[in-house]
Amino acid sequence: MEAEYKRPTWDQYFMRMAYLAASRSNCTRRKVGAVIVRDNQVMATGYNGPPVHSVNCDIVGCIRDELDVPSGERHELCRGLHAEQNAIIEAAVNGVGIKNAKIYVTTHPCVVCSKMLMNAHIDEIIYAEGYPDDLAKLMLLESDIKIRKFTISDDEIASMIGTFYIHKTGED
Repeated sequence: MEAEYKRPTWDQYFMRMAYLAASRSNCTRRKVGAVIVRDNQVMATGYNGPPVHSVNCDIVGCIRDELDVPSGERHELCRGLHAEQNAIIEAAVNGVGIKNAKIYVTTHPCVVCSKMLMNAHIDEIIYAEGYPDDLAKLMLLESDIKIRKFTISDDEIASMIGTFYIHKTGED
């Protein structure tokens, strides 16, 4: 007997897209993807990595690793932009408004990204994995942005896009 196809929910659909975006990352520490959506339409996508025409991190190495910088600290010591930042920039470059949109992101936003999402008037953040940044969590609690955790299994991610490094912190 054939297994019955089950259509994915919108959350599953867009979170899968966020993980697919993350698969483009060349970060050696954590691969993160983001999808900005309004009215169930994709407005922009992003993944973490260095600016355009810069050497990729998997080639030049990671300053944060060399200095043993813990996750969630010293964001300025990184060649790359975060997935949320790249999604916001993609929308701006292409003249796409993202006010009142949602963002699906594979990892909870850091404080820098949280502030950007607040100022971009994002309505909701849906994330899959935790990130150790207490100030980000506090600032989002003070904002009017809805935030919720939505996860899909590692097996499902691997079956969709193959296996690649996903750093899990266990933080929520």
